[in-house]
Amino acid sequence: MANRTDPLAKSIHGTNPQNLVEKIVRSKIYQSTYWKEQCFGLTAETLVDKAMELDHTGGTYGGNRKPTPFLCLALKMLQIQPDKDIVVEFIKNEDYKYVRVLGAFYLRLTGTVADVYQYLEPLYNDYRKIRHKLSDGKFTLTHVDEFIDELLTKDYSCDTALPRIQKRWVLEASGTLEPRRSALEDDFEEEEEDKEEEQPMEIDEPSGREKDSYRGRSSPRERDRDRDRDRKHERHHRDRDYDRDRDYDRDYGRGRERDRDRDRERDRNRDRDRDRHRMREDDYSRDRDRDRDRDGRERERRDRDRGRHRSRSRSRDRRERDREDGEYRRRRGRGSASPRGRGEDGPREEPKRKKEKKEKKGEGNAPDPNDPEIIEMNKLRASLGLKPLK
Repeated sequence: MANRTDPLAKSIHGTNPQNLVEKIVRSKIYQSTYWKEQCFGLTAETLVDKAMELDHTGGTYGGNRKPTPFLCLALKMLQIQPDKDIVVEFIKNEDYKYVRVLGAFYLRLTGTVADVYQYLEPLYNDYRKIRHKLSDGKFTLTHVDEFIDELLTKDYSCDTALPRIQKRWVLEASGTLEPRRSALEDDFEEEEEDKEEEQPMEIDEPSGREKDSYRGRSSPRERDRDRDRDRKHERHHRDRDYDRDRDYDRDYGRGRERDRDRDRERDRNRDRDRDRHRMREDDYSRDRDRDRDRDGRERERRDRDRGRHRSRSRSRDRRERDREDGEYRRRRGRGSASPRGRGEDGPREEPKRKKEKKEKKGEGNAPDPNDPEIIEMNKLRASLGLKPLK
């Protein structure tokens, strides 16, 4: 609510008056302590007291771009939009030079072209010193007429873009403004008159009737001299305005060329950064593809080694299993081999003899099949699937 424009305020140059100050600078002003503490609730009457307390001009300063009180009060005037009479009184105030400068700055932002030239050009005669704060926070000494010349000839002042105005000679040609008359012209005319009076002129003394006729009108020589003097002064001022406009156009053209070169250099740096970023991305993608290929090759070699190891272990297991099966078969074949395959005399006769000895021993010690212990034992062996005892 405190930052809104007065509902009764009129639009300036087709927009909100506060929009004449750039958005970034305007947000800096809204966040400043001076705006919150000193500019809150100000009216056109109470704003004069704050303007009388000003001791310097300037825009923003410092690393965080703090606004000066001069710029805060200018934005406050754009917000409340005081009457034109109040602004004119600000400009005509000769006691407080910063009040005059503040009114001139506000009129340059909001006034018409005719009002700007009408009320600001007389301030060229104010040579009082004023302090101006630079962007680094240091102060510099300037004058009121220099500040007015900056408002009339430059496009930027106090970190604020000034509205464009027409050239003075265009307004003079259209009849909107009268030719500018310098305050020094009266002094020049007085000096010329003094010089002419010092030079003695030898002329015949006219008669009484001629004296009376000369009293009523000036001589043609004086009229021609006055006409030449006026034409000379007019040509002098027109040449001076033309030189000023030409210097302004040249400075403006240089500024535009400088801005164009700066934009071209910025575009070149942006293209260079974009190419560098693209090359970095290409290198990164190339390294990533190389790493992916290396990982793929390592994975394939690992899978190949794992398959070779697995096949080697399988063949080893197969050999071991075959070896075990062979040993088992040999062992089994050795255990189930017939005694016929052995030697004819010795090995075949030995088992027969042993068998005969066992039969002889068995015949002497043969158990009784009706013995209860033998019967129980045979039942137990039958339950276990074994042959009964003989």
